[in-house]
Amino acid sequence: MLLLDALSPAPRTLRMFLLEKGLELATRQVDVFTGENRQAPYLAHNPAGQTPTLVLDDGTAIAESVAIMEYLEERHPAPALIGATPVQRALTRQWQRRAELNITENIHNAYHYAEGLTRFRDRIPVAEEAAAGLKRVAQDRIGWLDGMLDRSGFLAGNHFSIADIWLYVWLDFADSVGQPFDHGLRNLGPWFERVAARPSAAASLHPGCKPGGVRG
Repeated sequence: MLLLDALSPAPRTLRMFLLEKGLELATRQVDVFTGENRQAPYLAHNPAGQTPTLVLDDGTAIAESVAIMEYLEERHPAPALIGATPVQRALTRQWQRRAELNITENIHNAYHYAEGLTRFRDRIPVAEEAAAGLKRVAQDRIGWLDGMLDRSGFLAGNHFSIADIWLYVWLDFADSVGQPFDHGLRNLGPWFERVAARPSAAASLHPGCKPGGVRG
């Protein structure tokens, strides 16, 4: 297997997952800042032009971080980061989807349309006028999510999961691109600090990250 990795939040979620799993994969870096992911030969592996991509030994390419994590969890079920039972897996997927659809996708698009506009305006359709609204929605939904949590556990209960990895990485990214969340929130504030204290959090940062730059 070959992992096509990059300095970006979605690839970082996969790196954090691999660290938590204790898995090592052969890796090749893709320069998303120069748009390498939008050109051949990368597009032959992933025509969507996104990172990361996992290329299997038979040439099959799996894209989307969550899909790759699902695949690797099936091959390496312990420690369980999606869940050891059907109920745990359902709850993990529930919370990951809540975080992605309500919060992190809005952060992502707001970055494309505002802080990252210079980088993305010639690569994808952009809507500068939507950025401020997307940021407001993301912050509102962060408060909404905070209200559904308690102060002791993780998103999907007492077990650390890919839902925590996903939300943590994207909130850390948001902090680095002018979209900080309120770290004083009753539940998400302590949760964020608990996840940040895990060795995999710092270790998953791309070696190309620079102080004061994009965290991914």
